[in-house]
Amino acid sequence: MSRIAFIFPGQGAQKCGMGKDFYENTEIGRSVFDRASELLGFSMPELCFEENDRLDITEYTQAAMVTASIAMMEVLKARGVKPDVAAGLSLGEYCALVAAGVMSADDAISTVRQRGILMQEAVPVGEGAMAAILALDASAIEEVTGSMEDVWIANYNCPGQIVISGRKAAVEEACEKLKAAGAKRALLLNVSGPFHSGMLTEAGRKLGQVLENVAVNEPQIPYVANVNASYVRSAGEVKGLLERQVSSSVRWQQSVEAMIADGVDTFIEIGPGKTLAGFMKKINRGVTTLNIETLEDVDKVVNALQAQ
Repeated sequence: MSRIAFIFPGQGAQKCGMGKDFYENTEIGRSVFDRASELLGFSMPELCFEENDRLDITEYTQAAMVTASIAMMEVLKARGVKPDVAAGLSLGEYCALVAAGVMSADDAISTVRQRGILMQEAVPVGEGAMAAILALDASAIEEVTGSMEDVWIANYNCPGQIVISGRKAAVEEACEKLKAAGAKRALLLNVSGPFHSGMLTEAGRKLGQVLENVAVNEPQIPYVANVNASYVRSAGEVKGLLERQVSSSVRWQQSVEAMIADGVDTFIEIGPGKTLAGFMKKINRGVTTLNIETLEDVDKVVNALQAQ
């Protein structure tokens, strides 16, 4: 039998129309979107399915992404596909919490709405920046960022792709230093803030206060936390890790490697885009990666798993 991981993408993967066929053609999908509208006081289908300026604004993006991914996951689970472990990149970790039974879908959607607002408010637009550093060893990047103020490693995505984050001037200076150190490219990203940097420590503290009122349960399956790339096996660890996650490095490559070392051989990416599948090709080509983005994909995944 395959060991299956459900994995969930983070902010940046959002797109207009995500989850629309799940909403229009399944009772389960419709109920997830309608419940999100009820909880948050605005139309989630309108936000996700109609052209608008809000979908790329952090305070809306996060709730939209989590709603769409949960709707897709619930439809997949109703077809009998269950995960052995779960993980999500940054924002996607909240979907992993739902997959693991640690947090209810209601609480995940409500919490990420607050998380998005806190992250948006933390740093005035234009003061922070993020950049993807391509084709340079992590150790070389750690050396440069470690010797500088106001710049941090935000994401260890996969071999050859690491993201840095921090104060705009510091990130730009680090990009020049990293190119001089041998990076193939250093690309500034189109994001609204310096996510996963020390500049968001206060936002993390405020998120901790929000989480005080959120119920967390013991994990029904293990999930891997971004902060330490380790399995979380008890409810007592959850809130502290989520608070730290806002301003800490996302150890995605290490998280995937930990799941593979544990015998996971099939990864199902649930949510818009194929970002994580792209990373997977660089981390380990020996595992199976499947995607759920459309209703049609659910049939493909079910058939692929039956054929294994």
